[in-house]
Amino acid sequence: VQLQASGGGLVQTGGSLTLSCAASGFTFTDYAIGWFRQAPGKEREGVSCINKSGGSTNYRGSVRGRFTISRDNAKNTVTLQMDNLKPEDTAVYYCAADVHNLCLKAAMPTDVYYDYWGQGTQVTVSS
Repeated sequence: VQLQASGGGLVQTGGSLTLSCAASGFTFTDYAIGWFRQAPGKEREGVSCINKSGGSTNYRGSVRGRFTISRDNAKNTVTLQMDNLKPEDTAVYYCAADVHNLCLKAAMPTDVYYDYWGQGTQVTVSS
């Protein structure tokens, strides 16, 4: 089982980055995918999720309207498009897979519900 997050980097405030999560070793279409982030000295927090069909997505309030999550089940990938980035978005971003498929428009599952995790990609937004 592998989740490979990529696409992080250094951008200025207002810039954009596209994160990708490539999955292998499990049946991708059986899993919801979530993105989490962890800044230095802070707890890990959920950023966004998408259910296994792609029909339901959710975002934490601070990124809603700036980030867009999508998935390509034919390519076993999930993309997080991040626009209008802010310094407070600086963190290591992780993707994770959830077999319980708990990503709903009304609620986003916490990290305890996720079964597999990727290694993380650093996003740094300079002011």
